Parts: sequence; structure tokens; C-alpha cells
Amino acid sequence: MTLNGRKQNRVCLYLALCLMLLAGPALALDVQALIREIEQQYMGVSSQARTTMQVKTVNWERTLEMEAWSLGRDYFLVRILEPAKERDVATLKRNREVWNYLPKVDRVIKVPPSMMGGSWMGSHITNDDLVKANHIDEEYQLRLLEETETHYVVECLPKPEAAVVWGKIIYRVRKQPRVPEQVDYYDEEMVRVREIHFDEVQQIGDRIVPLRLTVLPLEKPGETTTLHYRELVYDLPLEESFFSLRNLKKP
Repeated sequence: MTLNGRKQNRVCLYLALCLMLLAGPALALDVQALIREIEQQYMGVSSQARTTMQVKTVNWERTLEMEAWSLGRDYFLVRILEPAKERDVATLKRNREVWNYLPKVDRVIKVPPSMMGGSWMGSHITNDDLVKANHIDEEYQLRLLEETETHYVVECLPKPEAAVVWGKIIYRVRKQPRVPEQVDYYDEEMVRVREIHFDEVQQIGDRIVPLRLTVLPLEKPGETTTLHYRELVYDLPLEESFFSLRNLKKP
């Protein structure tokens, strides 16, 4: 190789290293944006959904048909359609507050902080899940735990000032399409106590989402809650006023 050739190679190598250094931060994964995207995939700017929730415990089983509306990450309203004996039982979330409506006694009940860890609609989903799920990126410190050719694994640890239930959350996210595959929940003693599995991935409009999620409480073997999205529509003209206590009671 000639002297000029060696000089050209060194120049090319130098330029390549400079480009790598400049590109490095841009290519880094934004873990907060990833988890925010995953947690809001069913909501978008706004959404309306028809869902079936099947709850199985050691003592009984129940199936609920529900309709739900959402606006951003802070407004959520869900109403039971079937069975008839529970029709119009409803839950409203506004920011960090939750109310339940019981039509048989025509009563609206605000869920107190002491009850946030309680079961929602008799399922293995909690009231706290409704409030905190879309704020994981705000309440937890996130870091990329592992990356493979097909998946990201993200660890979420509570921020010191955060009032949260879980000691740790681990997300396993598929790269293509970018959807969750499994989320593991740990208690304050770092014991894994719950799993959520996602499947039936389909394209809805310009989004790709899992239409079924299954909650497994590990301390209760054999029990499950399965939430199945039957219909899902995004970007409806909903306003904050729709998510009111008055509309909570409206059949």
C-alpha cells in the first residue's frame, strides 16, 4: 500500500470514529419513552373499547362485558354492560382519584387511599393499577436491564419519594412489533408476586397492540384474570367534561 493510500485509510477511520461518537447518544434507547409508549398503547390521545373480563378464583368464576373510554393518561371511565345484575356499575378515574358507582343503591363512592390496593371489579387488577399504570415513567427509575436481537428487558425501581405498591417491575418488550410480552411485579421484599402476559397481537388502525392480557397472581396458583379487547377505536372527540361524576351515573 502506498503512503497516500495509508493516509486515506487513516482519514476514513478518523471520520468513521467521529460519526460513531456523534451518533452514539442519538442511537441510545430512550427507556422512558419506551415504557410510556407501552403503557399508553391502548389509550392513545383518546379511545373507546369493548372488553370481556374473565375472573377465575378458587371459589368462583365470573365474566363481565364492559365498555370503556379514555382521554390521555389521566381520564378513564368504564361501565359494565353484562351480566344484567351488575349492569351500569361503573368506575371513573380523574387524575389520581377513583370513584365507583353502584346503581342498585344509586351511590357514588370515592375510593380512599387505604383501599387503592384492593381488587377492582373482583379481579386481580387493583384500584392502584388504574391510577398508577400510565405513570410508571414518572413514579419509577428505569434502566435497560438486557437487550437481545428480539427483546428489551427494562427494570423499574420506585423513586425515593414515590408512594407506590410495587418494589420492582420488570418489562419484557418485543422489538418488532414493539409490544409488551410480559410484565413481572415484585413486592417490597423483592419477591415476584404477579405476572401479566400479553398475546393476540393485531393491528388496529395504525397501531399494533396485544388484544388479550392475562394476570396471574403467583401467590394464588390457578387463579387468573383475562382481559380481552373485542373492539378498540382511537382518537375520538372526547373532552375532559365527559369524565365527570354526573356521567359516571349516566346509563
